[in-house]
Amino acid sequence: MPQDSEPGDPPREIMPLALRVPPEYDSWRLDHFLKQRIRRLSRTKIRTIIETQVRLDGGRAPRPAMAVHTGDTIHIDRPAPIEPEVPREFGILASDEHFIAIDKPAGLPMHTTAKFWKNTLVALLRERYPEERLQICHRIDRETSGVLLIARTAEAASFLKRAFASRTVKKTYLALVHGVPEPPAGVIDAPMRLLDTRTHIKMGVTQDGLPAVTRYCVQRLFAHHALVEAAPETGRQHQIRVHLAHIGHPVVGDKLYGASEQAFMDYCDAGLTPELLDLFDGLPRHALHAARLIFPHPKTREPVTVESPLPGDLLEYMRGL
Repeated sequence: MPQDSEPGDPPREIMPLALRVPPEYDSWRLDHFLKQRIRRLSRTKIRTIIETQVRLDGGRAPRPAMAVHTGDTIHIDRPAPIEPEVPREFGILASDEHFIAIDKPAGLPMHTTAKFWKNTLVALLRERYPEERLQICHRIDRETSGVLLIARTAEAASFLKRAFASRTVKKTYLALVHGVPEPPAGVIDAPMRLLDTRTHIKMGVTQDGLPAVTRYCVQRLFAHHALVEAAPETGRQHQIRVHLAHIGHPVVGDKLYGASEQAFMDYCDAGLTPELLDLFDGLPRHALHAARLIFPHPKTREPVTVESPLPGDLLEYMRGL
């Protein structure tokens, strides 16, 4: 019976994962290798997975302390997660035979994670466009809404991904933040890197980080908040959220950079309780929206501008400020 099942539950679909051992992990203990590759899991959870879900080539019985070697494949037969509900509809902002620009709703994850498998944008794209091999060209966070660019051909994907990597694509976000930035327009030039924290995903400003630059400009004032336009000139993970928090104006509803790491972890474990919702400013998601994308067309090379208006949940929240 898959782990976490209860007697009488229908059998859970299996979601296979194969991890090939690269040379740098040769002779590592199996539990240490899995911990390094799946960092969000505790050592106790890793041992349980080894006992209940791991298969090894050749039919060997897996043990936590056994050594793995270069070229080995570790098979993990994971029961598919019982997924939280997510928005499953998205609008099309612009499209032709080369690309699709969608209006991603907040709450829809892009790729498979420990918590999401079928309720992802990748899965929804396969359902809506079963005959096409679409490729997502960049990433935005699950709680971020707005413009997302998707290539319809391999040639378009290669071109557009190079355009993002070379910073030819211009991205503009709208963020509702606490307080009013002063000055009302400026540049945040603050290097960033992944921090060594319990979540293993928290980014931060550090002197030894990678270059990170964000331009911002206040668009609208409220009594204790501001709507800020932010344009990242680099593409670090969580860059806008980290930079705005760094100057003392975290994004409203930001669980990781606006509340606390413990609150974020409690949310991951228990979901959005009323107590946590209060900590997250009464907004179920963070108030960050990908408002505009300007990119070269994959065929003509002419600039294409795609815009997404602020969604209803953020407009409604701002009406109460």
